[in-house]
Amino acid sequence: MRAIDLFCGAGGLTCGLRKAGIDVTLGVDVDPACEYPYTTNNDAEFLLESVENVSGDRLNERFADAEIRLLAGCAPCQTFSTYNRKACPTDGRWWLALEFARLVEETSPELVTMENVPGLRKQGVFEQFVRKLENLGYEVHHEIVDCTRYGLPQRRKRLVLLASRLGSVSLVSPEEFGATPRTVRDAIASLPPLRHGEADPHDPLHRCSALSDLNLQRIRASLPGGTWRDWPAELVADCHRKETGRTYPGVYARMAWDEPSPTMTTQFFGFGNGRFGHPEQDRAISLREGAIFQGFPEDYAFVPPGGEYHMKTLGRMIGNAVPVTLGEVIGVSLKKHVEKVRGSERKVA
Repeated sequence: MRAIDLFCGAGGLTCGLRKAGIDVTLGVDVDPACEYPYTTNNDAEFLLESVENVSGDRLNERFADAEIRLLAGCAPCQTFSTYNRKACPTDGRWWLALEFARLVEETSPELVTMENVPGLRKQGVFEQFVRKLENLGYEVHHEIVDCTRYGLPQRRKRLVLLASRLGSVSLVSPEEFGATPRTVRDAIASLPPLRHGEADPHDPLHRCSALSDLNLQRIRASLPGGTWRDWPAELVADCHRKETGRTYPGVYARMAWDEPSPTMTTQFFGFGNGRFGHPEQDRAISLREGAIFQGFPEDYAFVPPGGEYHMKTLGRMIGNAVPVTLGEVIGVSLKKHVEKVRGSERKVA
């Protein structure tokens, strides 16, 4: 089985597929910052190109003589996210799923997978994508996956689609995958402690944002799993004093040690951007901790030696990634599917 990863980003899906034993030869993305982490950690080539400009012939060259071909990808999800209240079809990203469908038609791979936010499922463009695959002869399965059930130490629900020209296909169960529930403690308790604004000299990705004096007071007043409602009145932000702000407790908060983390966003490194405070230390979580919550190995390299660590750039890459664990679940599911089909063919023969 050989795979190509469209919208590959820093390589979360590719890393997961490779852990499942699938050969990923090429990743395609428009973000040049993703090239180093993608190629360095995954032994695959990176094509800096918009999927809109990629042809099926170009991809077929990379599939070469593979017996089973998998076209995978996660089109940009921000336009369908619940955090984006201004999304509409005039956003160019809205239609990238159909570019994905075009490449499926032009390459006719045996297998297809797509991952995205649950909100995509309610949109007409997703219905068009599914209908296109079905018209091309694919059996299509899609479901909303709670990643914590598969051992990701993060509350993250994602839409996963699997499609096959070989027969009916579905995701393996958490039991089949051998998942063990994991918490914040399981994921990051062993990492060296940091003060806010510091970086670990042995791991430059283990760095966290500096806090203002006011936010330092706020995090010191925050309880694990609590909210800003636990603070003394003088620390509460003006926006939260208003009637409209009282219903937004999920910001300026610490994680709880013995629960999964909240969903990693592209702003997870900011204490005020969500429940991203460290459970115990007076700081927001580090870039490395965010990557671990996304399932990346602890040694996954995002910046070349001597390179600069830009919080916003790295936060975007890590937060946007397909969780590695979910990529592995997808890979295991597709491998089991192919093995089942081959087993049935041998019985018939």
